[in-house]
Amino acid sequence: MAFLPMYQRLAELWTVMQRRQLTDNEKTEMDQCLKLNAKLCWDMAYLENISLMASITADVEWQHEICQEIESLQLGQDKKPGR
Repeated sequence: MAFLPMYQRLAELWTVMQRRQLTDNEKTEMDQCLKLNAKLCWDMAYLENISLMASITADVEWQHEICQEIESLQLGQDKKPGR
């Protein structure tokens, strides 16, 4: 799985933070990265939950669609989950 640029920047900011205080701009960037990370985590949780629903109802076609959405999310492609 390729890392999204946001994760690379978050790692850079964390590394900088270990040596010195972040500037206001860097703090803003870190906040934006963390906000995006939280959104991605919630989107993934949603997709995993509806994937379970598709599995329980034996809706193979729906489950395949959800798996494609999960892959897209992991690759950083912007699409609203479950739609």
